[in-house]
Amino acid sequence: QLHLVESGGGLVQPGGSLRLSCAISGFTLDYYAITWFRQAPGKEREGVACISPHGESTIHIDSVKGRFTVSRDLLGNTVLLFMNSLKPEDTAVYYCATDREQFCSGARWSEFDRWGQGTQVTVSS
Repeated sequence: QLHLVESGGGLVQPGGSLRLSCAISGFTLDYYAITWFRQAPGKEREGVACISPHGESTIHIDSVKGRFTVSRDLLGNTVLLFMNSLKPEDTAVYYCATDREQFCSGARWSEFDRWGQGTQVTVSS
């Protein structure tokens, strides 16, 4: 059974930082790529960042480049999303997911079949 559980969301002021965690069970980080998605109210779910199984490749969408960083915690079998210089437009529910590919496929969210429950990030003064 593959399980992903997100944590670390919360309320933060513009310019602040958060660290999201995606704890994985049922497989190790060396097996599947993991993608972070987000969904803001009234908007389609979008991929934000992805990390390949061995961590040699990461992808970040343009709107978060230089502010967000995806990485791995091998001991904890956890994927992390470090979010700095947060903006109100980053407000969304953040999810981690896998399409069980061994590379960052860039597929649409509907192609992913394993999801966490999501964690709310709110950026507001």
